[in-house]
Formats: sequence, C-alpha cells, structure tokens
Amino acid sequence: MRSHLLNETTADLYRRSVTEGVARVAAKIATTERPHTGISVGELAPVINGIDLDRPLEDPAAVLDELEEVYLRDAVYFHHPRYLGHLNCPVVIPAVLGEAVLSAVNSSLDTWDQSIGGTLIERRLIDWTARRIGLGPAADGIFTSGGSQSNFHALLLARDEACRLVMQHALDEGREPAKADILPKLRIFSSEASHFSVKKSAAMLGLGYEAVICVPVDRNRRMDASLLALELENCRREGLFPMAVVATAGTTDFGSIDPLPEIARLAAEHSVWMHVDAAYGCGLLVSPTRRHLLDGIEHADSVTVDYHKSFFQPVSSSAVLVRDRDTLRHATYHADYLNPRRMADEQIPNQVDKSIQTTRRFDALKLWMTLRTMGADGLGSLFDEVIDLAAAGWKIIDADPRFEAVVEPQISTLVFRYVPEGEVRADLADEANLHARKALFASGEAVVAGTKVDGRQYLKFTLLNPQTTTDDISAVLDLLAAHAAQYLGESLAVHR
Repeated sequence: MRSHLLNETTADLYRRSVTEGVARVAAKIATTERPHTGISVGELAPVINGIDLDRPLEDPAAVLDELEEVYLRDAVYFHHPRYLGHLNCPVVIPAVLGEAVLSAVNSSLDTWDQSIGGTLIERRLIDWTARRIGLGPAADGIFTSGGSQSNFHALLLARDEACRLVMQHALDEGREPAKADILPKLRIFSSEASHFSVKKSAAMLGLGYEAVICVPVDRNRRMDASLLALELENCRREGLFPMAVVATAGTTDFGSIDPLPEIARLAAEHSVWMHVDAAYGCGLLVSPTRRHLLDGIEHADSVTVDYHKSFFQPVSSSAVLVRDRDTLRHATYHADYLNPRRMADEQIPNQVDKSIQTTRRFDALKLWMTLRTMGADGLGSLFDEVIDLAAAGWKIIDADPRFEAVVEPQISTLVFRYVPEGEVRADLADEANLHARKALFASGEAVVAGTKVDGRQYLKFTLLNPQTTTDDISAVLDLLAAHAAQYLGESLAVHR
C-alpha cells in the first residue's frame, strides 16, 4: 500500500496517474455537447449505492473507467455556454494548474511552519485585494471557503466590536453589563434581497434570525437607504443596539448593487459596522470599465469577495477583508501545540491567528497563478464580457412578448418569467414557469435557475460564461417558452 503514497519513489506513478486523469477530463470537456445528460436521481443513485467500497478495483485505469460512469458522464459542466444556472463560473486554466500544484504539495495555511511561502503569497493577495477595494493601510483579511463563511466571519467581528463598544459606554457611565445581556439587543440590517447567510450567521452567532431587520428594496432591487435610516432610528429609540449594516454588491437573484455611498454615510452617522457582501460583484474590482459601480465600498469595515464567482476561479476561493486588522483579534486563540503566544511576539506570521478555520487549503495559489499569467485587466475583461451579454440579453427578453423581465441588470443576472397569452390563473402561470425550468433541466439541453419575486415564480439566467452568446440566450428562451406552453395546453385541456 505504500506504493500509493506520493513521495520521491512514486513521482513517476504520480505523473502517469495525473496525466491519465487530466486526459480523460480534457476529452470529456472537448466533446461535451450539453451542460449535463439529464439523468435523474432515481437512475444514478442505485448505481452509486451499489458500489462496494470495501472491494477496491486496485487498477487506477479501472477506477477512472468507473468514475466515467458515476460522475464524469453525468456531471454538470459549467464551461458549457448553455449553463445559465447558479453563480458557477467556468474556470481559467492557470487556476486549474494552481489547483493541481496545491493538492499535490498539500500545504496547510494555518501556521508558518506548515506553509512558509504559501503564507506570504496569501498575505500578498490579501493586501492586493484590500488595495483594490481601497480599505487603507491598516487593512487585512483571510481566505475562506466561500461567501457564507466570509459573511459569518465578518459578522462575528462586528458582533464582538459592538459588544465592546456597548460595554465601554456602560463602564463610562458606571455600569457593568454582561455580554449575555447585550446580545439579545443587537440588530443587523440588510436588504430583503440579501444573501440568506446573513440570517443564518445571526442564528449561529447566538442572536437569532429575528436579529436581522430586512430593509425593503427600491424598484431596482437595491436597498432603500431612506428606509434604512428610519430603521436605524427606530432601533435606537427602542433601546436596541445597531450591530451591523450589510450592503450587498451583487445580490444573488438580481445582481443589484446597494447604494454604497449612502449606506456608508448612515453607518458612520450611527457608528455601526458596515459590511459589504461583494461575493458576486467583486469582479468589478478588476473591471477595466466598470469599477465605479463599487464606489463607496472603500468605506466598509469588512468586505466579502468570492474569487470563485467573478474571478473565474475553481471552488473554493473566497476571502473576508477588514479595514482594521486589529479587529481580527476577535477570532484569535493561542494554542500551545500550534500557535503559542510567543510566536506573535516573535512576529511569526501564523494565519490561524485571524481565521475561524484551522487546517486550510492553499486556495490563494490559484488566484496567484491566474494574476501572474493573465493579469488583473485580463480577468476584468472577461467579467465585462458577461455584463455586456446580460445587457444584450435584457433587450432580447424585453422585446419578446412571451416574457417579462423584473429589472434591467446592473451586472450579469436576468430575472424574468413566461407570460401566457390570454387570461390564465396566476397560480397556473407560476406552475408553467416552474415546469419549464424542470423540464429544461431534465432534457439536459440547458440549465437555468429559478426564484420567487413578490410571491410569484420566476426564471433566472446567471451569466458568467464569456462563451455564451445572444444566440444561446434566444435558443434557451425558445425552449423555455415551448415547455411552458405545452404544460399550459395540457393543464387547460384537463380543466375543460
């Protein structure tokens, strides 16, 4: 069994095995004609469940053959131009190369003595991102597994900063409140279109879902800053403590960007932590033409970025950035066996000192390889392409009487619905839109997402592939309309 360990004696086997695996994947990508095969759970689950994991195949080629049957054949391929579903991007080759390197070397980015160069590369990329945002010379941050963890990390820091400020104020007045007395009074403000991880984070932080106050959005699905001002005033009036305002730069459903300058002004007036969830919109940081859409983000106390969305990186690749590196101390714990306090005194850079994870992959290498190969402008131009595509797609939908769009896109998401001809019950129209999405997925010809807007069922194109064309968009619209019309025809026939 030692022959399977990667070391100096098995380097040739490693090279042959990885080469064969890459060849299989490359062949699959080169010949993939649809985003996926349309296979159902009922068809695939018995095949996978029937494999005896206690009886190894032993031959790597046989394992790859089996993998073709249980995964590669039926996987959803995000590189296909008719994958228009969730926030999954096609990936750039330099990042995939980085993934291969980091997996083989297997550095753990928690302590210096496990990573060395990896630690410094990650720190350099954090500094680079912070400068792109404009957070200032005291900024810092850490790579994370994704936007949900980044949001959680930021709100953890905001919670403890809020508690510190409330306790300090009370002490100045001669009172000594317990932290347990403060927590139920903390409130987080985010738009009703913000990511679900805001509420989930509040629950995990011991505040409860009810601690999140959802601020209504305007007709462009952006947080209404005037209503945020009212909510902040109400919070103070009721003896509660505003803990954080979460602005979104690229909402999951609409790609809308909240009015960051106005929100920053209100956060400053009320001495509230401002977090910007730019998991989706962070690609604008490298856009050669649209960086201005993020104006105001430089005032944030913390920012979430997901490189695995609009930087075309493989999952996982995210980070949370903070304006003041000292606030990261709220996530610091010194363990004698890992990062004793003396290391900080000796200025040894242990990344675990500011992370809520311990063992952590060297995901930063993927972005490093990408920037060193393509450059920031190269990445940004790809994101610009999909934003241009979304603008063109909106015009197509807006001119098509079969559909109605919700809002003109700010970045690369289109939310719309099929509109039946004549008088059709609202619930039946909803069912037709839901059926169209499911039927299209089952066919394997394309993948689109879905959501609800004001209680009604809508469809969604999330455009992150520069290879997608307006012809692809038109073709998928035709397919959706055909599925919806067929469903309505059959349903109306049954009810006659």
